[in-house]
Amino acid sequence: MADENNAQRADAGEQGDDSKLFDALTPDVAPTVEEFMSKAATANEAEAEAVEQDAALQAGASMEASSFASPTVAPYIAFENVSKSFGDFVVLKDVSFFVNPGETLCILGRSGVGKSVSLQILMGFLKPDRGTVLVAGQDISGLSEREMQVVRSKVTMVFQNGALFDSITVGENVAFPLRERRDMEEDQILQIVRGLLEMVGVAGMENMLPSDLSTGMKRSVAIARALAAQPAAVLYDEPTTMVDPLMAHLLGDLIQRLKAQLHLTSIVVTHDMRFAEKLADRVVFLHEGTARFFGTTEEMRQTRDPVLHEFLALDELVLPGKAVSS
Repeated sequence: MADENNAQRADAGEQGDDSKLFDALTPDVAPTVEEFMSKAATANEAEAEAVEQDAALQAGASMEASSFASPTVAPYIAFENVSKSFGDFVVLKDVSFFVNPGETLCILGRSGVGKSVSLQILMGFLKPDRGTVLVAGQDISGLSEREMQVVRSKVTMVFQNGALFDSITVGENVAFPLRERRDMEEDQILQIVRGLLEMVGVAGMENMLPSDLSTGMKRSVAIARALAAQPAAVLYDEPTTMVDPLMAHLLGDLIQRLKAQLHLTSIVVTHDMRFAEKLADRVVFLHEGTARFFGTTEEMRQTRDPVLHEFLALDELVLPGKAVSS
């Protein structure tokens, strides 16, 4: 079965980044899944337009003082001078960055520099000590847990460990957000679950338990579960850590296609510059609590910052077999 799955994943990878998300779906589930995901894409476009209009009405009040703010596009997600400490340990200090609707931001840096903490702040699991955190044009830094549940219906996270429910099957994990909606028939749910698993390259695993899966397969299932919630934005925490190079490559291709075809806004935490160059519209490099750099990967390559040069030089020293795994 493992050989069949690897062959299936390799075939998916050969389709390239321009292949349609629905090309690999079996005919009996394709119409239902395509309709489901097309609705998500339409909703994401509408959400981006709503954020843009709201920002225009507010005359950029939340972002006008930022040196990072885009003059033409309202960001979907933004940090404005965000600080976070745990006791005397400063994790983030006046960190600012943004990601526009439908774009991908990669957060780079070595271990322990606040990459994952930034995602936890965006999800409302942690509160910033100071600063503004914008999601869909709304400052979420002071929201209650109930109010954050609304935000999490728009923004979901793919955790490094997958965060799947261990006691239920893969199919039940993916079906969980669909059943919470209470507006779908069971046969429709089962079709969507099957199609999403096909779409992310782990077809036929509905009845397996998460403990039966490899790390990379768990990440794929976690992405399928995230897509079942029809989010506008997905946050990925170290998606290629501890996975084989083939799976890392396929995960990167999948993230790119989701962005292009579903208009998903994405933030990817990684310490792998090669993976960032594959995905990112912009990168933010965190170092000793600060955003040492924010810009495009090309701008990053041209910087004269010695800390960045050291980070990039160390990345280049890694053997080619590393591919995009971390």
